[in-house]
Order: sequence, then structure tokens, then C-alpha cells
Amino acid sequence: MMNYRIDFIKPFGIKIEATAELSNILNLETKELQILFRQHQLILLRGFTPFKNTDDFIKFCELWGEISIWPFGKVLELIEHDNPSDHIFDNNYVPMHWDGMYRPQVPEYQIFQCVNAPMSNQGGRTTFSNTKLLLENASAEEKLVWEKVTGSYQRKMEFYCSKTVSPIITKHPHLDYEVIRYNEPPSDDQGQFVNPPELEFLGIDEKDLNNLHRSLKSALYNTSNFYAHDWQAGDIVIADNFTLLHGREKFVSGAPRHLQRVHVLSDPPYNNPALRSYE
Repeated sequence: MMNYRIDFIKPFGIKIEATAELSNILNLETKELQILFRQHQLILLRGFTPFKNTDDFIKFCELWGEISIWPFGKVLELIEHDNPSDHIFDNNYVPMHWDGMYRPQVPEYQIFQCVNAPMSNQGGRTTFSNTKLLLENASAEEKLVWEKVTGSYQRKMEFYCSKTVSPIITKHPHLDYEVIRYNEPPSDDQGQFVNPPELEFLGIDEKDLNNLHRSLKSALYNTSNFYAHDWQAGDIVIADNFTLLHGREKFVSGAPRHLQRVHVLSDPPYNNPALRSYE
């Protein structure tokens, strides 16, 4: 790729950075990017000429496939709200989870655009854990415990009231490897958590639950599997929602953190096998 530099991100992902002024992101070949995406599970595009408007960002996302439409449309504006009714519009941290877990179809691609970034000391990094790597690095004893457990998750918010039930360890929808599907319980030491989901874990004794969550948290945030993205304005991040879990670090209230997120479906679209009810 001329006029671009490619670097590996540790422990997974790649950064493609423009090295020439006024580099147009549309000059990148989507098919080549998709090959890199399959290999690395996360792509950061940095230093390219910003999109003129949201419609242009949507057109870029449509190059990747069919956009999943929400009640609010194609683009979710991730920005802090006054008196938020849900934690995605709060400034608190967000535990690890996968997107679309409460929807009829689970998107393969999460595409984020950073409109405004917080200052370097204000927090707000988006967190990712590569569960393929995690399972490769896990001990046999850990996997033996995890594979016995099924998570039951129920959540009511503005856009849906749904329940989903999934084994902790399951198969990637289209590729031949195992992944983890897990909604990390909110931590009591992180302050008030707005509108938490209802969580239940089956296949394990109540007395062993704390150890289960402790072992999963240790693995998810282990530096061998974990990446926290420090946003810069104009960044585009394309993340593998089938393989990664993601969350958010807390940020200073009032910080200029504004992301736009689009969900793009796989080809063929992946109907959610874990969904039990959806309203």
C-alpha cells in the first residue's frame, strides 16, 4: 500500500497510517482490508482525510457489507448524555460484552469513527479482548471450568427488551476456532452503574461463581489478550465482533469524547442462535 505505513498492534491488530497529506481512505482496497481483518481481528486507520459528514462515513461502512439498522438508524452516536438512562450514554466504565447479543442478528464488524477524542489524561479508552488468543493461552483446567457454564443475560433499554442464553465457550460462526461469549458483570468498585443487565450463570455451583468471574476477568484483561485503544480524532477502528469482546474505560465527565459506531453484518448474515426473547 503506497503512502501508508502498516504496523502491528500488540498483542493483536494492525495500524494503517497515512504517510502523505490528504490521503483518501477510499483509496484502500476493501477486499485487502478484509483479508487483514481476518488475520488480525482489529484494524486501526489513522491520519486519513476526515469524512466530510456522517453520510460519507456510512458510505465507507457500506463497502464492508450490509449495515444493521437500529431503531435510531445506521449510526449510534456514542456521547455522554445529561441524566443518562443507560450506561452506554454515561461516563462510567462498560464491562466486556459482545454487540448484537440482544438482537436478532449479530454483526461481524464494528466500525467506529472518532469525531472528538478526550484529552490524554481523561480516560475513555475502548477496550478489546481477543478471545481466540485467550483460549489459546488458557490452561486446560480453566477451559474445563468455562466450557461447563452457560450465561443467561436479560436487558431492557430504550431500543429493546431481550434475553439471550449462550455457552461461555462456543464456535466462531464462520471460522474453525472457539471463542468466548460472556457479558462481564459490572464491578461494585466502579461506582454507580446505570441500568445493569440481569445476569445468571448456569452449570456451576453458587459457591464457585466468584472464582469463575475472577478467572475470566484475569484472562480477559491479561496483556497477552487485551488491547485498550487510546482515541485520536479521525481514527477509524474496525473490530471483529465475532472474536473479540469489548468495553470502555471510565472517562472524565464532560470530556469531549464522541464516537460514531456502525454495525455491519457478515455475508451471509448471522442469525443470533442465543436469542430467547426480543421485543
